[in-house]
Amino acid sequence: MTLEFAGKRAVVTGGSRGIGAAIVRQLLDAGAEVLTTARSAGSDVPEGARFVVADVRTKAGAEAIASAAQEQLGGVDILVENAGGASPYATAAEIPDEVWQEQLELNYLASVRLDSLVAQGMRERRAGVIVHVSSAAVPAAPPPFLHYTAAKAALENYSRGLAAELAPYGVRVNTVTPGKVATPGGERTREEWARLGSGPGQNDSKPPLGRDGLPDDIANAVLFLASEQASWVTGSNLVVDGGEFPRG
Repeated sequence: MTLEFAGKRAVVTGGSRGIGAAIVRQLLDAGAEVLTTARSAGSDVPEGARFVVADVRTKAGAEAIASAAQEQLGGVDILVENAGGASPYATAAEIPDEVWQEQLELNYLASVRLDSLVAQGMRERRAGVIVHVSSAAVPAAPPPFLHYTAAKAALENYSRGLAAELAPYGVRVNTVTPGKVATPGGERTREEWARLGSGPGQNDSKPPLGRDGLPDDIANAVLFLASEQASWVTGSNLVVDGGEFPRG
């Protein structure tokens, strides 16, 4: 096995299950030192990963992650901001104000805060990779998930701008956009949506490639963008959705 990421220090938020855990495992297998996060001290993380309890929705959580990365890894070469998610509402009008705010904190501002703390070290070293995880549902904007897709749309816009800002310092910033992926969290969300009844954007069919995605499908894309194979890629959005949401 080629240890492509030997000597690299990586932070992955939300790495205790699903896509995040797959990213952590693949980075470990490729030789990286990995620190991951979750909100609960009882969370299971892949063997070999370091762990810090932190709520990425808060400034204090971002500071705890950045401090742990410095103390345990000595810095960050690869930052993958994977933590996110949402529960559906019957209509957009039923989404409470506090939920809109929470979604902005979790799916957008969490990345802004942690980037600001970690990117400075990357700028000084003139090297580093940041990967944001978005959602293929952004263009479709299903009303039950407008709070989620609006926050992810903001994340995608921000990611492009940050890429332009950091490129002169040798720091690359990209986005990976998963489609329908078979994870416990994803299945639970789809079950919640089904209980609301059929609504705009709801679709139980398989993507055009004939199957739902797997966590490793998304992890493969993240590791590509973090690797030297993507050394001339920044400001991009790699959509991994089995062809479900074609983008021109």
